[in-house]
Amino acid sequence: MAMTLQQIATAIQAELHGDGSIEISSINSMQNAQPGSITFLSDSKYSAQLATVAASAVIVKPDDLAACNTNALVMKNPYVGFALVAQLLDTTPAPATDIAPSAVIAEDVVLGDNVAIGANAVIETGVTLADNVIIGAGCFIGKNSRIGQNTKLWANVTIYHDITIGSDCLFQSGSVIGADGFGYANDGGRWIKIPQLGRVIIGDRVEIGACTTIDRGALDNTIISDGVILDNQCQVGHNVEIGENTAISGGTLLAGSLKLGKQCMIGGGSVINGHMEITDNVNITGMSMVMRPIDKAGLYSSGIPAQANREWRRQTARVMKIDDMHKRLSKLEKAK
Repeated sequence: MAMTLQQIATAIQAELHGDGSIEISSINSMQNAQPGSITFLSDSKYSAQLATVAASAVIVKPDDLAACNTNALVMKNPYVGFALVAQLLDTTPAPATDIAPSAVIAEDVVLGDNVAIGANAVIETGVTLADNVIIGAGCFIGKNSRIGQNTKLWANVTIYHDITIGSDCLFQSGSVIGADGFGYANDGGRWIKIPQLGRVIIGDRVEIGACTTIDRGALDNTIISDGVILDNQCQVGHNVEIGENTAISGGTLLAGSLKLGKQCMIGGGSVINGHMEITDNVNITGMSMVMRPIDKAGLYSSGIPAQANREWRRQTARVMKIDDMHKRLSKLEKAK
């Protein structure tokens, strides 16, 4: 697919400097850009690269325009420009393009216009698929679930029964929505399973990474609000509520009944305790363990970064002696 630079400028609302008639067919990094491609510079400290860039056009900030030796699209945030152009020039194939003969679709399923369903997918009774929904090969959509328009599921996604998914969502392969939450009662050492009777409600423009699991609620619903993005291999426990436009990196675990606010960013590999609240606009760095509620916006961290083994062993040995040192210090203070 190719577009003129003028068409791209209009689509992403950028200011064009140069020849708008040239054709752009790809987007590349500054180092690998070639004629016919477009690139971007988001960090001005690398502006010297603009003098030798081989791309046919560059997306730059206003302050970097003078250093550019080729056609330019000027935007306040070139990284956003990069994202928008990447969408325009995206060549990723669709998970499905029609309704495969091997798909198993219940007779009462409601299909909107332009729905595509891949090979060996199973769509159970009572399901509604809105306009332009794409269901990849091998997907399972359980009874009475509803999927909004323009939502796309890659191969082998599992959507359990009674799940509601909004519009313009994207689910990567292997994600599981609506499995049972981890709910059991202990009867003298014997675990009694608690049926999980709630649902999962997912808003609009939500993206779910590969092999991420979102458990259904025990009684109330698990809620993923509009604009949330979850990376690969995240675990969302039952009755969790995630606020609008929160981003969660890979390998993060959210325990049941956590209420996570809007516009939060959670670093990869973090573990967050359940039955508590985290307010809006909280950023948590990777590998953090959050055990208590957070009621103030800001940046939070925990854990010990990697260091040379010898230094780590020495510090760990000292940490193991802290309790003894505290007791000795207390005795000295009392003796004064």
